[in-house]
Amino acid sequence: MRPSATSSITGPVFLLLACLAMILGAYGFQYIGGLAPCKLCYWQRYAYYVAIPLAALATAMATRGGLSAARIPLLLTGLALLAGMGIAGYHAGVEYHWWPGPDTCSVPDLSGPGNILDAVMRQGLVRCDETPWSLLGISMAGYNFLISGLLALVAFRLAVKGR
Repeated sequence: MRPSATSSITGPVFLLLACLAMILGAYGFQYIGGLAPCKLCYWQRYAYYVAIPLAALATAMATRGGLSAARIPLLLTGLALLAGMGIAGYHAGVEYHWWPGPDTCSVPDLSGPGNILDAVMRQGLVRCDETPWSLLGISMAGYNFLISGLLALVAFRLAVKGR
């Protein structure tokens, strides 16, 4: 491989590996750490499900034609990550109680008449407005917000660099 070809795929490969690491980390917290995801946690993953194949396509296209050939998939990867950043920011705000989350993500109202079990089963057991894990006061959704934003910037910078 030519030195210029190697340098042109470094960015897309980094982007692909970072996106894979994020989704694998989410699965690790779920299956190894035992932290069941809530509805908004699943929504955050969708951005990576879109970004990973786009970053893989960008890597393949950059391998053949340099960054300029991978410009469109890099832009699309950045947009997917930007959408994921928005979802993560919304989720972090729900966790920090800055705004309410979806009705299906919070504790059901058990004060009225009716069957408590039915209310719990309808609402689900994993709440979106609780922080199951944090580091330095930042929740997983907060870290996802920051990392998704940084990865989106990387994708956009690579796309502009390929012009």
